[in-house]
Amino acid sequence: MSASAIEPVSFTLYSKDFDRFARELGASFERYGFAVLADYDLPQDRIDAAVDDAKAFFALPVETKKQYAGVKGGARGYIPFGVETAKGATHHDLKEFWHMGRDLPPGHRFRATMADNVWPAEIPAFKHDVSWLYNALDGMGGKVLEAIATYLKLDRDFFKPTVENGNSVLRLLHYPPIPQDATGVRAGAHGDINTITLLLGAEEGGLELQDRNGEWLPINPPPGCIVVNIGDMLERLTNHVLPSTIHRVQNPPPERRGVPRYSTPFFLHFASDYEIKTLPSTVTAENPDRYPDSITADEFLQQRLREIKLA
Repeated sequence: MSASAIEPVSFTLYSKDFDRFARELGASFERYGFAVLADYDLPQDRIDAAVDDAKAFFALPVETKKQYAGVKGGARGYIPFGVETAKGATHHDLKEFWHMGRDLPPGHRFRATMADNVWPAEIPAFKHDVSWLYNALDGMGGKVLEAIATYLKLDRDFFKPTVENGNSVLRLLHYPPIPQDATGVRAGAHGDINTITLLLGAEEGGLELQDRNGEWLPINPPPGCIVVNIGDMLERLTNHVLPSTIHRVQNPPPERRGVPRYSTPFFLHFASDYEIKTLPSTVTAENPDRYPDSITADEFLQQRLREIKLA
């Protein structure tokens, strides 16, 4: 596995020196659209339990897995092989995945845009373990947003109400072994739709980002790290001051083709009715407002889901 191109920022700075934490994270986001967080405080055994449950689910027979497919918008339950296709790509991605979203109480105003979760009866601990991971990454994402707000010279809690009951999704991903004659790649070049994405270090490499000069840089964090990247919604809100960088998951070299890859991206979203309107502080003579018309988070999401064949 090649080294990561991005210098990690220690999460211990969040409590020891928050201003430095915000400065280092923000600088990485502004330069790359990505940052790597080291020394996070999430218990590894609980992360491992959720990943093991995901592996157990993906090992089930295809017909069993397909019982949990078909939830509206692909935002809950199982999404089989051959569905998601990167915008503009000819071939679909070589992956299957599971989605968990936020649980809402009866009568909540967002229930029209956020479906109920489904759970695989075959894996008894799945709901408990995966729900814990969802909530842990949601909490971590909130702390990263505090740093981003501070870097942008906004109130530290600026993003807190914008993501309250946000349409965030945890994706459990399985990239199977790659046959020699495979068409397509594990994940085609794309930008994320959402606000920020948090990704725990995968056991197998392959994640790359496209730098400003078009060069592809490896992002392979060591164990105990989380990769965080800016999504299209936040890029739009910040008038591209924080870029949503194109990235991909490359197919492995021949000696690793027989090894599956698992990863767990958490797509943190704004609340469905949040109005994405360019932050005035990001508009300058050199960087005029690229988005004079605002759009709600859900309108933006639905538009993009159609483009990648998930709606």
